[in-house]
Amino acid sequence: MAQSGSTMMAAAFVQPGGPEVLQWMEVPLPQLAPGDVLVRVKAAGVQPVDCSVRSGWNPPGLPPATWPRIIGNEFSGIIERVGAGVSAFAAGDEVLGFRVLGCYAEYVSVPADQIVRKPPGMPWEVAGGLSGAGQTAHTAIEELQVGEGDTVLINGAAGGVGTVAVQLARHRGATVIATGREENHEYLRELGAIPVSYEGDLVGRLKAIAPGGIDAALDAAGGNGLQAAIELARDKSRVGTIYAFETYQELGIRWIGSKRNAVRLQELVDLHTQGKLRIHVRRTYPLAQAADAHRELEKRHGRGKIVLTAD
Repeated sequence: MAQSGSTMMAAAFVQPGGPEVLQWMEVPLPQLAPGDVLVRVKAAGVQPVDCSVRSGWNPPGLPPATWPRIIGNEFSGIIERVGAGVSAFAAGDEVLGFRVLGCYAEYVSVPADQIVRKPPGMPWEVAGGLSGAGQTAHTAIEELQVGEGDTVLINGAAGGVGTVAVQLARHRGATVIATGREENHEYLRELGAIPVSYEGDLVGRLKAIAPGGIDAALDAAGGNGLQAAIELARDKSRVGTIYAFETYQELGIRWIGSKRNAVRLQELVDLHTQGKLRIHVRRTYPLAQAADAHRELEKRHGRGKIVLTAD
């Protein structure tokens, strides 16, 4: 809980660097602006973009960093107070939502149009890890126009974004081929995909599975899988990446950034409630151990989501 009426605890840093710069420290409680809600955080998802910010990257559109800096862009929790003009929510409501920074903390202040209600049966850690990867995958599947009868390649399919993208593509009636490490193949089969390994003659294996080529592809890992997608896709405008930010233009493919909004998030929540979307949380850490969560995420080989939790 907050240390006093004006402070709280957060996983924050005062200079960019490796995971070790994240420290559990006392910081000012966020201000509650008109139209905002103050949420007591129960869980906060860990995203690759969080590691980039911790390392010194500043998200587009934000002013230069001020210190200490609190990262985290998705959360679940209980509304503590509502700001002026907020009528759709009240104190005590259980919600999940998103913002650019600030979620690795005991409290987060967020515009009311960036939250949705948490279903009673959804665990806090699932709710806390749904928005970031979920909305990125949803945006990608929508922008790549994945539909009935398509053959779709998802590269890096066992990760947070890939896990959701596989399921959304299958929900739309596509056949999904998913690259992943051998130990993740059974997991990918459970999600409805045809798994293939990165190693060796990936193009040859993909041609055997899809002799007619690939209709669309989403890259979340780079490497051989991205090169194979470019080689086999019939239409490069339907190859998108969330990974190859520095090279996508020269490769002639699309960069896909998440277009987050409450309508998109609500659709994902509804799919989860209906049993049509599974969010795999591979491990949770206390908020105070955010540095350890970043160390695990940066190994880049695990499946599903890592989530920070608060008592």
